[in-house]
Formats: sequence, C-alpha cells, structure tokens
Amino acid sequence: MNRFFLLFIAALAVLPVLPTPEFWITQANYIGLYAIVAIGLVLLTGVGGMTSFGQAAFVGLGAYASAYLNTAYGLSPWLGLMAGVALSMTVAFVLGALTMRLSGHYLPLGTIAWGLSFFYLFGNMEFLGRFDGIGSIAPIAVGSLELRSGHAIYYLIWAVVVLSVLATQNLLDSRLGRSIRALKGGVVMAEAMGARTAWLRLVCFVFAAVLASLSGWLYAHMQRSVNPTPFGLNAGIEYLFMAVMGGAGSVWGAILGAGFVSLLKDQLQTVLPKLFGSSGNFEIIVLGLLLIFLLQYARHGLWPALTALLPKSWRGQQDQGAPASAPALPVRSRPALGQSLLSVDKVRKEFGGLVAVNDMAFEVKAGEVLGLIGPNGAGKSTMFNLITGVLSATRGVVRYAGQEIQNLPSRDIVRLGIARTFQHVKLLPGMSVLDNVALGAHLRGHAGVVRSVLRLNRAEEGQLKHEAFRQLERVGLAHLAHEPAGSLALGQQRIVEIARALCCDPALLLLDEPAAGLRHKEKEALAALLSRLRAEGMSVLIVEHDMDFVMKLCDRLVVMEFGTLIAQGVPAQVQQDPAVLQAYLGGL
Repeated sequence: MNRFFLLFIAALAVLPVLPTPEFWITQANYIGLYAIVAIGLVLLTGVGGMTSFGQAAFVGLGAYASAYLNTAYGLSPWLGLMAGVALSMTVAFVLGALTMRLSGHYLPLGTIAWGLSFFYLFGNMEFLGRFDGIGSIAPIAVGSLELRSGHAIYYLIWAVVVLSVLATQNLLDSRLGRSIRALKGGVVMAEAMGARTAWLRLVCFVFAAVLASLSGWLYAHMQRSVNPTPFGLNAGIEYLFMAVMGGAGSVWGAILGAGFVSLLKDQLQTVLPKLFGSSGNFEIIVLGLLLIFLLQYARHGLWPALTALLPKSWRGQQDQGAPASAPALPVRSRPALGQSLLSVDKVRKEFGGLVAVNDMAFEVKAGEVLGLIGPNGAGKSTMFNLITGVLSATRGVVRYAGQEIQNLPSRDIVRLGIARTFQHVKLLPGMSVLDNVALGAHLRGHAGVVRSVLRLNRAEEGQLKHEAFRQLERVGLAHLAHEPAGSLALGQQRIVEIARALCCDPALLLLDEPAAGLRHKEKEALAALLSRLRAEGMSVLIVEHDMDFVMKLCDRLVVMEFGTLIAQGVPAQVQQDPAVLQAYLGGL
C-alpha cells in the first residue's frame, strides 16, 4: 500500500473529528457520491473507451428502488441496496447488450437516448411520485445507530469510495483488466490474444452501473427524498466532465475530478449570478470552456499532471512487476516434426468484385519456418487474417491440426495454438512492456471478475507475470520490462509483440513483417531467436520483405502475386523460378 493511499485514508478519517463546518462535511459527502460514479466512468470510458452520458440514470435506479421499497413496503435500506444493485445489473445487462456493440458516435448517442428515457420514466410513473418524487425516506441504520446527519453518513460514503477504488484497481491489475485496457486500441488485437471483447465491454458497463447504483442508494438515504431532477442528462454530462477533468484513465483522477468540478461549480454559482444575473446556467458555459482548454493542454486530465510532480513512491497505482519465481503454467504438447500442421486448401477471399486471395493452397509442417512472400498488395496480410479468423473466407478450407478453422473467431483460433504479430505494431503504449506481454497469456489464466475484484487471483497473476517476464528474457528485452511500451523504438516494439505471441503458448507462430524497422544486429538476433524456436519444435509462418533475411532463415517459401500462388519450394528453387523473377525478386 503506497504512501499516498495511506495519507488519503488518514485525511478522510480526521476530517469530521476536526472542527469542520457542517457545510464542508456536506460538500465532502456530495464529492464522495459523485466520485463513486466517476470511478465507474474511468473503467467504462477512460480505460475501456466507451463514452457514456447516461450514468445518472443508474444513479436514479439505485435511489428510486431503495426509496420506493422503503416507503411503500417498509423494507430496510440494506434490502433496498440489494434490490437497487440487482435492478441496475439487470437493466445494465440488457442495455449493454444492445448499446455496447455500437461504435463511433452511435454509442454516446445511444447512451443519451436511454438516459433521457429513464429521466422521463422516473417523472411520469405514478407510484414513483411523478416529478414530485418520493419523500420521508428512512435513514440508513448501522446496528442501532441511524445515519441521519451529514457527519453520521460521512464515513459510510467515503468507505464506499475507498472500496470502489480498491475494487476498480484490483480489476484493472488482472488478466481481465489488461484485456479491458486493450479495448481502447480496437478489438482485433484483443481478440487475437483470446479476449472476449463483447463480454468485456459488457463487464465494464455493468460494473460502472453498479457503482452508480451505490451512489444513488447513498444519495436517497442521505437526502431522505428523491425526484427526477438529479438523474437527468445534465447530471450525466457532469459525471463525464468529472472523469475527464480529473483524468479519465486514472481511478484517483475520478476523485480529483469530482472534487474539482463540485467545488468550482459551487463557487461559480455564487460569483457568476452577481456578474451576469441569475437567469442562466453560466457555470455550465465556464465548465465547458475549461474542459476545452484542458483537452487542448492537458488532455489526460489533472491527475497525471499532478502525479508527475510527486515521487514514485507517492503515486497511485504502480507496476506490480513479476515474482522472482512461480509455478510454471501448463504447456501444450508439440506435434511431431514434419507433420502437416496447417493446411490451406483452395481458399478464396472476395471483397465485392475484388479478389484479394485467389484459391490459395499451401501447408505448414511442424518444426519448419515457412516464408510467405510477394510484392506489396499481393494479399499476404489478407491470407494471415483468413488463417487467424480476422476475416472469413469466401470459400475454401483452412485446417489446423486436422480441424477446420476458417469460420472460427480469432479468440478460438488462438486457443487452439496459433498466435500472431501484426504488420502495424499493436501494443498499448501507456502500459508497461511486461503487462503488454502478459496480455498474451490471457487464455492461460481463469480468474473471473469476482476473484479479480476481491484480489483472490494473486497466485495466478504471479504465474502470468512470471511467464511474461520469462518470454521477455527469451527475446532479450527483460531489462525493459517496466518501461512504458510506447517509449520503445519500433524495432523493440516488434520484438515485444513476438514475446506477447510466445506468451500464448502457440504451436504455430504467424509473424507479419517482424524484421521491419530492425537494425542489422537486431535482425541477426531475431533470426537466431526464430532458429531456436524451430529447434524447440515451433512452426513459424512469416511474411517479410527483407529477402536476405527470408532466404537465410526459411526452410520453404510460398510466393503470392495478386492473391494467387505463383511458386513454392525451398529458397534456392524459388530464387530461380521465372515467374518469381518476373514478379518480385528481380535479379536474384
């Protein structure tokens, strides 16, 4: 537990003990309520990349569920809490299944739509008191102590904030958390590592909805009355403001953003009416201008700018690193050398009238390095995407270890033992090199959301991190394990991608231009690494434009031109093929 966290807990504990005015305690309570919602938005929007303007609706669900059950049936607030969370989870699951599949501007528009719907639903339901709402709500009781005052409920609110911080950080520091971080960079890489991206988006959505529901429950029993006004679109926008201003990628930024926006708005509501009159909400204009300024000059929010000034030991979440030793993860058995491992049989891919791959047929044998070469635009990367499930074939059959895989998604194909790198590097630049590589071991772990949130996955997490560090040692980059991946040179990033693919424990490794951007010595080291992998029984299918590299490394070559197979055989044979000389290799 770092120093900053301990200092934060100490400050929270002493605030009500000091002669603090009731107004400031009330203000702190509201900041805590806002922070709980903003923490959920950090996971959903800042990390997962899914913008939501509708979180205030889930705050309303938690508030109204508990308020109605308490006033209509006399149920205790604690039963109302369980009912509100259950209702929010159910609604979030249904709404998430419908809207989390949207992308681009359609997703935030979808959240606006259901956010407005819930606001008017709360205001038009007779049993919820319509726009007058529900009053005379009982306070929360802890044993015989009723939390009626701001001082009394303060510790409960901030205990929920602290637990929300810990739960979110625990989730992010897990195999699921690494895959959630990968969502922001697109689904292709995450799926290629075995992540179920649609399910992960839904997990983020439900998790954020539960936190918003907790905030609503606390709000209802602190205020002792609810009406639709705090749960409208304006409130949803403010929650997003808080997350973005504080630092949408940081859990602690959510608390900072909630405090900053809340205190600034309060001051603006006092000052601006004196300057411009009380006929307009001028504070919203100021907050909007401030947000534009922040996105221009500190687009990652206030928290990263502040933490850059602090010593490392005082910062929030640190890279946990890899244990010095851990039980080895299970390793898949390798096929017998020379056995046909991958078979491509008359595979065709059409994009409308364009034939990108034209009845390609070749095989990869266990323990060999096969080069797939051809001029730019020959269809090599398309062929890779057909093998790895990114694209589906128009016709033809792809078999791996005797099983047809042409219609399987990427996450199922990597589970069978095929791992890949990408033509354009797909790393998460803000994550450490170690965590990027550990992403490749996603399918080799099993801890789910509950175990991750409760930190019951530490033994498994240690195994995954240790395996990631072992693969970095294998490729010669262990000394960079704790560096941000985005700080590495392009050639090093390509080697990190290979280490990540090796972390999948593949029997067949697909490398898309791995030597691009590497210096001569780095290429020699890469060739030595691939030769060692071949000696260990690894099969490699490689696309590469460096002919000297390919000719020295590969056992056989397959040559494509305009999506069609024009030659295949050992390098010496291919070098002399007239069709290859004409199409690609020139004077070789």
